[in-house]
Amino acid sequence: PLVELTVSEVVDAKPDIVDLSAGVTSQARTAVEAMRINAREMTAVIDRIKALGVDADDIQTAGIDLNAQYDYDQETREQVFRGYQASNRVSVTLRDVDRAGEVLDALVAAGANNVGGPRFSLDDDNAARAQARKAAFDNARSQAEQYAQWSGFTGVRLLEVSESVAAGSPIAFEESAGRQAMKVADAPTPVEPGLVGTRVSLTVKFEMTR
Repeated sequence: PLVELTVSEVVDAKPDIVDLSAGVTSQARTAVEAMRINAREMTAVIDRIKALGVDADDIQTAGIDLNAQYDYDQETREQVFRGYQASNRVSVTLRDVDRAGEVLDALVAAGANNVGGPRFSLDDDNAARAQARKAAFDNARSQAEQYAQWSGFTGVRLLEVSESVAAGSPIAFEESAGRQAMKVADAPTPVEPGLVGTRVSLTVKFEMTR
């Protein structure tokens, strides 16, 4: 007889990297002008990121968009062309999680009107993964031995193991430019890293033995 179990264990650890995103959304009457304004404003934001000591390899463009904008005329029931909206957004990896609030405020002050994050994680989760893996396997074997004992057998023999790993859920941070500007003026944005969890799920199959 066989016993098959799925067991999950989570190991929490202090994060050592944090991902943020920062972008600029600009509007103008023509597409060319919207892109020109956006390029100028986004360059200021990227220059500020680099001035804060972030390595160029930790800065990556996440998306560039250009879209026509329309207003709806209630009287004529028609779309009225308003202009173009250009946006540019970069993702930034900080290797000092304690600077997350400071960096967010600095980016808003530099002209970013679209920020996101922080998303905390581990740069190297191998140790946490190994710890969670061992805990899950020990738990699975203990449960299998209990099933064997209850069924009149004396032990178990491992036949098969499969594994899946998941990092902890990210922490979202999204606010309007107005709220951000108020925080820049009043005090540094508070950011608490807390803990991030690494989850390992094992599906194991044992044979019950005499």
